[in-house]
Amino acid sequence: MLLQPHHHHDPFPFFCVDSAFSEEECAALEGLFLQTNDWQHRDGAFYRCALCDVTETIPASFQTEIVARMRELTRLPLVDRVVVTAQRMRPGDVIGRHSDRPLLGYEMARLVVQLNQHWQPEHGGVLELFASPDGQAVFRVDPEYNTAFGFPLHAGSYHGVTEVTQPRQTLVFNFWHVANTPELAEYVQALFSNLHFSEFPAALNPVASSAESTLPEETTFRAGTAALALQRLGYDEATIVTGYRHSAGLAICETGDAETDAAVLLADWMAYLYRDSFDLERWNRLRNKLDGVEMVTRLRPAWQLCLPE
Repeated sequence: MLLQPHHHHDPFPFFCVDSAFSEEECAALEGLFLQTNDWQHRDGAFYRCALCDVTETIPASFQTEIVARMRELTRLPLVDRVVVTAQRMRPGDVIGRHSDRPLLGYEMARLVVQLNQHWQPEHGGVLELFASPDGQAVFRVDPEYNTAFGFPLHAGSYHGVTEVTQPRQTLVFNFWHVANTPELAEYVQALFSNLHFSEFPAALNPVASSAESTLPEETTFRAGTAALALQRLGYDEATIVTGYRHSAGLAICETGDAETDAAVLLADWMAYLYRDSFDLERWNRLRNKLDGVEMVTRLRPAWQLCLPE
């Protein structure tokens, strides 16, 4: 399974496999496209194709094996969960350029397997990779039979699929990072539900007012979100102000108190996740800063979800 991968780093990290699965496995995977129910058709100008969730029809042993192999190939700590989508493109269908950045609770890695017998260049459906939101493609992957393309998702992983002239069959395997699970998303969304900055203590008002007069709205909003997390986690005014200043970039949180520093760092991370997306480098910095720090009881639910062992 997925042997002899070819790794690339431009325009972003990805790998290709010329012969992804055995003949028997390919035959079984092709059979998934015989389903006639539950196909969802997307007919927008940007994204035109039909999708069908086929996860439950794929043997658990196969799912376990492919998750293990993707951990090896991506070097990411992926959970056992995998969701598999059959994608069917008809003549005239196209998928525009996009990055699929991993929002809160979204998948972190993807494997795209092509099942197109007798593909020819004039059939289209080429996967194109881009270095930016505009500009020319810098790498192209032909949708030849039993080939696979895998990559970690991030804000800069721009890709798209050219218009097809013949039907195109693709299986898409989606994988989740251990620190960006649907369970984490549920916790963070509950923490920030009914977001109202009027909850802030009076001590934060002059700090926030000053910041809002000089800093971008995006920065102050995220700082306010981090402060709100600390407020709802039960921390005092001084910690809330420290958290706001840290998230706004006005000060570095190094109070010398292990719990305060951990609370501020976790609140900042959850605010970033809520407002932006999962950033692997930023998460690694958080993990390194809290490595060896004893878990605080009050922070245990958030800590275990953001930094699972």
